[in-house]
Formats: sequence, structure tokens, C-alpha cells
Amino acid sequence: MADNKKKISIKDIAKLTNTSITTVSFVINGKGRISNEIKKKVLDVATKNGYEPNRMAVGLRTGVSKVIGLIVETIGGPFFGAMAKVIEEEAEKAGYGVIYCSTNNNVQTGKNVIKMLSNQLVDGYIVTPMKGLESDIENIVNNGKPVVLIDGYFPELNIPHVLVDNYNSVFAAIESLITSGYKSIAYVTPNLDLVQLEERISGYRDAVKAGGLKEDAKLIFKVPFGSDKEQAIASIKDFLKKNKKIDAVFFSTNYLGSMGLQAINDLKLSIPDDIAMVSFDDNELFELYPPGITAVKQPTYQIAKSAIDLLLSRLHDDKLDISEIKMQIPADLVVRGSTKN
Repeated sequence: MADNKKKISIKDIAKLTNTSITTVSFVINGKGRISNEIKKKVLDVATKNGYEPNRMAVGLRTGVSKVIGLIVETIGGPFFGAMAKVIEEEAEKAGYGVIYCSTNNNVQTGKNVIKMLSNQLVDGYIVTPMKGLESDIENIVNNGKPVVLIDGYFPELNIPHVLVDNYNSVFAAIESLITSGYKSIAYVTPNLDLVQLEERISGYRDAVKAGGLKEDAKLIFKVPFGSDKEQAIASIKDFLKKNKKIDAVFFSTNYLGSMGLQAINDLKLSIPDDIAMVSFDDNELFELYPPGITAVKQPTYQIAKSAIDLLLSRLHDDKLDISEIKMQIPADLVVRGSTKN
């Protein structure tokens, strides 16, 4: 059954406590010189009756909404979903709510959600950056609202960021494959212009050089962005069929890793006997799929916790300069049966 209980208002609280509307408003908004006795009486009645202030109205009066805007690539994915959970829990402890938005790597969608959050008067932002949003993010900062970037950054903008150490994480994974005797290591990545993906492919290329293997552009395959699942699987299958010398393949995202598993299965290739496999960003499928898929495990909790702690520190002290804080957190290579030890 729906709860038809009427929401209590400031006017109702004033009547129940035999005080004025102004007094109740001062108590709830932490303003004015009100005695501790009256404060306690007002807050007890408000809490008992489930009073919830309209955050937008409070924001208009005080300039503080106690809301954080979280803009990520896709809230439905395991990586961003796990980070959002940590951010929400930590924000709630500090008395902040969180509004979630996804861009799905679409610039116009990103611009729209930034505009929407600005209209909601959010106090600060945690954003997964993408090319095309530089000026929008810069405008937020210039308007006095703190921003922390996660999972990427804008090299040309001095904005704090927290992300995994993409370059060294991939370098270590490819180095491990080379040490295990693999000679023809393919690299499969989305065809997206993102700084984190650029750093991952640089780690791959440099590890191949450092390992004494011959560079071969044919071993790098960029899956067209916007491909649906079946199209992506078909394109990966076609790539593997055309390059039969490949003895190991690295997928630069876990969703491509999942599709790559399907492609390898469809081709009836055995892991790791016919082809070894490593994926960036671990998930449950890689842990459970026989023989287990070796993965670069992102420090999801540490990234999310560092980002929200950084933003909250700035929200609690508007004179604190966090612009120079640029964090890259090491990942772990979780070795499973998809690669030879």
C-alpha cells in the first residue's frame, strides 16, 4: 500500500513546538542565536515526524545544497557501479546526497547532464572526463564549484584527478606474457579518444619493445565505438581469424574482454593452449570462467574513496587548493589459468 502520510512542513513544526516559523527555519538551517533547549525541541519534533528539507530550496537560500553530482561513463557497468556505491556511502556519512548521471561517451549527453546538475545547484562534482567537455568542466571550476576527475583527466587543465596507473598496469601485464614465452601478443581496444586508453596502449607498445618483440600494427585492433554486442563479437572473431599467429590477446576493457571470450569460444579455440588471454579490469565472469581469466584488477575502492575524500575536503574548506593533486593508483595483476605461468 502507498504511504499517504502527509509530509510535515516547517509551519507544522512551528505549531507543534509553539515557536515561530523563523525560529524553526533558523534551527534547521543552522542560523541565528537559538537556545540549545529550543534547538533540541525543534530537531526532536522534525526527526520524529520525518521532516525532509527541500534541498533545492535550501540551496537557493543558503548557496549550499548538500548534493554532489556524479557523472560517469555508464552507471550500469560493474566498475562504475562499484565506485558509485563507495562514493554514495561516504557522501552520506558527511551529510551529502548524490545525483547520478551517465554520458555513455556521448559529448552532447555530457553537456546536457552538466547543465542539468548546474540548475540543481549541486555543491561539487565527480566526473569521468571525455574530450569535448573541457570547456564545460572549466566553467564549473571558474564558477567556484569544486571538481574531481576519476578514471581519466584533461592533460591541458589543472584539475585534480584520481585514476588507476593505466600505463604501468598494462606494461606489467604484457611484460608478464612475454616472460611466459608469448611471442605474438594482440591488443584489442575500443576506438575511443580517451586519455586512459591512450596510456594503456602506450604501456602495451613500450612493453613489446622492452621485451624484444617485433612491433606489428596488425596486432592492434580497435573495435568501432557504437558497435552492438553481436557486431563487436563478430569483428573480434574476424580479427583473430585473420591473424592466426596470435598466441595471446590483451583486451583493454572488461566489456571487450567478455565479448572476446565469446569470440574465442565461437572459434572453438582453447584457453590457454590455443590462445592466452588477459583483460584490463577484473570482474566475476573472469574469476568463474574456466580456467579463470588473468586480469588487471583496478583498485576500485581506493579510487572512489580517494575521489570523494578529496571533494569533501574541498567542500569543508573552500580555501583549500586541491588543483595540484593528481593521483595514479597501482593495479594488481591477478594471474589465473588463461595464461601460462
